[in-house]
Amino acid sequence: MKMLLTVEFPLEPFNSLVRNGKVGEIIGRILESIKPETAYFTEQDGKRGGIFVVDVKTPSEVPFFAEPFFLNFQATCKFRILMSPEDLQKAGLEELGKKWA
Repeated sequence: MKMLLTVEFPLEPFNSLVRNGKVGEIIGRILESIKPETAYFTEQDGKRGGIFVVDVKTPSEVPFFAEPFFLNFQATCKFRILMSPEDLQKAGLEELGKKWA
């Protein structure tokens, strides 16, 4: 299932890794490992952040995607389920509306 993985990097150890020239190599290794469909880096609540679309086949794969960020950056990771327009059409919203209206 496609999931949106948002990562918030605290200032440390990220700043130290930038200063010693290691941050690019670490991020490269993580991206090579998790192979996101899409990857963007941005600001989140005044901190460095990343937004990734990943394919999580089972809940037991969540650590595979999160641990590299936890262990290397002490980052915060959040996962959200993504639906395509086709997925939304299959959701049965009309029936749910009738049942719960």
